[in-house]
Amino acid sequence: QVQVVESGGGLVQAGESLRLNCTVSGLPFNGLAMAWFRQAPGKERQGVSCISYSGKSTYYRDSVKGRFTISRDNAKNTIYLQMDSLEPDDTAMYYCAAAGAARKYCTAVAGTGELKDEFAYWGQGVRVDVSS
Repeated sequence: QVQVVESGGGLVQAGESLRLNCTVSGLPFNGLAMAWFRQAPGKERQGVSCISYSGKSTYYRDSVKGRFTISRDNAKNTIYLQMDSLEPDDTAMYYCAAAGAARKYCTAVAGTGELKDEFAYWGQGVRVDVSS
């Protein structure tokens, strides 16, 4: 049984930090790209960050570059999203996702630069609220 479980959300003030964690079971974690998506109320889901199976390649959406850091520990089947200098616009539900079909790398949509949604397994999400 596949399980994708996030933790670490919460309420913080602008400028503060949070770290999200995501642990996966039931999948060949070491061979899969992993990602974080988010969805704010009334808005479409958007890819935030992605990390390749080895951790050597990463993707960030422009609005979080320099503030968020994605990492993974393949020995623990876990990925992390360190979020620093949080802004009110970061307020959203954050979802962890595991790639399907043995996809090892993250890919972006040509033209828009948005993260391609090639992820088959999703967590329930954690809420991040950033107050101004």
